[in-house]
Amino acid sequence: MKTEEEVKARLRDLFANQQLAVLATQYVGQPYASLVAYAGTDDLKEIFFATPRTTRKYRNLTADPRVALLINSSENKPSDIHRAVAVTATGVAGDVPSHAQDRFLKLYLKRHPHLKDFIEAPSTVLVRVMVDCYYMVKNFQKVMELHINR
Repeated sequence: MKTEEEVKARLRDLFANQQLAVLATQYVGQPYASLVAYAGTDDLKEIFFATPRTTRKYRNLTADPRVALLINSSENKPSDIHRAVAVTATGVAGDVPSHAQDRFLKLYLKRHPHLKDFIEAPSTVLVRVMVDCYYMVKNFQKVMELHINR
């Protein structure tokens, strides 16, 4: 069994090496998945992504802020079944508060400088997911949970 610090180190490593996540939202009971470029805090308590306010994902998360993000290390190879790590982060999403906007924007742009014009567009909002729990799956079936205390 891995210690909590070993799990956190594995999560940080995965996040450092993966640029995209799959965001799961729902609207009136219908699930919806979207690919998002994300960034996260080193303490693993928050994950961010940007989206235009006119998107389905934004409509969904404003109607029901409960979301999940899937981040994985797969390379689309048969060996992924035994080597890939997949992490699902569950939590609550909402607009980044104005007092934290600058700090999180810098964090996001450090990871995704190529998205500067996108994130600075008036129609784009930076969304923060306050993570409740991480579920890490490796070796195809070994599951570890990390509950986040805020």
